[in-house]
Amino acid sequence: MKRVLVTGAAGFLGSHLCDRFINDGYHVIGMDNLITGRLKNIEHLFCKSNFEFYHHDVSKFIHIPGDLHYILHFASPASPIDYLKIPIQTLKVGSLGIHNCLGLAKSKGARLMIASTSEVYGDPSVHPQPESYWGNVNPVGPRGVYDEAKRFQEAITMAYHNFHGIQTRIARIFNTYGPRMRLNDGRVLPAFIGQALRGEDLTIFGDGSQTRSFCYVDDLIEGIVRLLHSDHVDPINLGNPDEITIEQFAKEIIALSNTNQKVVFKDLPIDDPKQRQPDITKARSILDWEPKIDRKDGLKRTFAYFRSLSADDLRHTEHNNFEQYITK
Repeated sequence: MKRVLVTGAAGFLGSHLCDRFINDGYHVIGMDNLITGRLKNIEHLFCKSNFEFYHHDVSKFIHIPGDLHYILHFASPASPIDYLKIPIQTLKVGSLGIHNCLGLAKSKGARLMIASTSEVYGDPSVHPQPESYWGNVNPVGPRGVYDEAKRFQEAITMAYHNFHGIQTRIARIFNTYGPRMRLNDGRVLPAFIGQALRGEDLTIFGDGSQTRSFCYVDDLIEGIVRLLHSDHVDPINLGNPDEITIEQFAKEIIALSNTNQKVVFKDLPIDDPKQRQPDITKARSILDWEPKIDRKDGLKRTFAYFRSLSADDLRHTEHNNFEQYITK
């Protein structure tokens, strides 16, 4: 049984990766310091013999006994609220964290994949964004801690590949959505759905003409797995090229929730990208991958998940009682 380490295992994408590898017959080691992750996302895995969990900060030295075949570094705050609240930790996980993962990969002979992001393109002047575009990023702006952490992460990963011969893969992930997102993480989709479920007006920052492209989580996980097992070393975009304006998206959420909320406009945050759409030509040709789940179907599934949450969750209450899992 091959063994895989997933950092950020209790987060949105990390928990879905753990599910996928468990279902594919791997022994999965999940690691998370729970600064933004939630144990609730992986509690169903604690009873499985091929899953173990390390409550650990990947920015500190990592020791994993035994063989290790794959490492997926998905630990990082991933929303504006998070990385503005914890900027130092955001920079550390993208620098010290990836350095520790690369050292572990080198010592174990493991293949390492990093979760990069469309944010490496910043507020793009090229549209849609191909992998060859170098980006338009403000390194000292409020989003710089996340953008530059991810850009550094790509640079050191390629350095280890070129200098040490480490097998590495780089996934540039565009906006992804689905069950297990946090309602209070500041990203537009959970923010809109949370407001709709609470009967609040939907808040748009800016005039609503800015665009985003949303990929359902199951599609993204399939792309990640295909990239991991491919021979492609350079960065590759993973996302859904179906672009929509934020104002149109708000109207879709209102229609989905069958409510009559209004849309409220507020000032656009500094350095917020005006456009976001992946060019997935490489993913199509190299990985034979493209999204299959359309936004209408994906939103129904996601809305049903959020509607099933407790009243505490809808009020933005977070629970991370690790002790209850230790005693199981």
